[in-house]
Amino acid sequence: MELMQNPDFWIGLIKIIWINIILSGDNAVVIALAARSLPPHQQRQAVLFGSGAAVVLRILLTIVAAQLLALPYLQILGGALLLWIGVQLLGDEGGEEGETKEYGSMMAAVRTILIADLVMSLDNVIAVAAAAKGSTVLLILGLAISIPLVIFGSTLMIKLMERFPIIIVLGAALIGWVGGETMVSDVILRDTLAANGWLHYVAAAIGAAFVILVGKFIQARHKAQSQEA
Repeated sequence: MELMQNPDFWIGLIKIIWINIILSGDNAVVIALAARSLPPHQQRQAVLFGSGAAVVLRILLTIVAAQLLALPYLQILGGALLLWIGVQLLGDEGGEEGETKEYGSMMAAVRTILIADLVMSLDNVIAVAAAAKGSTVLLILGLAISIPLVIFGSTLMIKLMERFPIIIVLGAALIGWVGGETMVSDVILRDTLAANGWLHYVAAAIGAAFVILVGKFIQARHKAQSQEA
């Protein structure tokens, strides 16, 4: 009860919620892209389960994030994994719609959501942990409140993707952008990046371009194969 009456508690909670609003945009895009591959009646289930599991994962990551970020080559590996996820999500569109569209599986969608969130959250959870100032209650409460924010954002993105297909490409490009940023932020490149700040944007742009080009190539190949069949 004393905790709830402490002004610092509420200030910290507002900080965490605000941080999550700002940092959850890319996670909502990943969830929407992954869930979009499912039949309509399973999309909401994937969004709910994926969002909840992603927030729980963030809570667990907060404990070890600083140590993980200190490991060499980990962010390079994580960034490469994000590039692969972006390529797969864009390439799997395959140009098939309507009754002929092939849907993915619930487990595959949730697995994609969790893997992407694991990589994208390493930097994010450090900001959240700093705002919590060591309070486990504040950390868990703030992240729990962020669940509906991610769910709403993901649901909105799915609807927008159905209406404006270009958002799918932009979403995949965003994943590639974050992938490029993650790779160049690895501890072994920190000194190089500090001396050449422009490398951050170049790596991000290359990541986005890579996902779009390779994803579109795979998409075109899938479309050609379906036409031949």
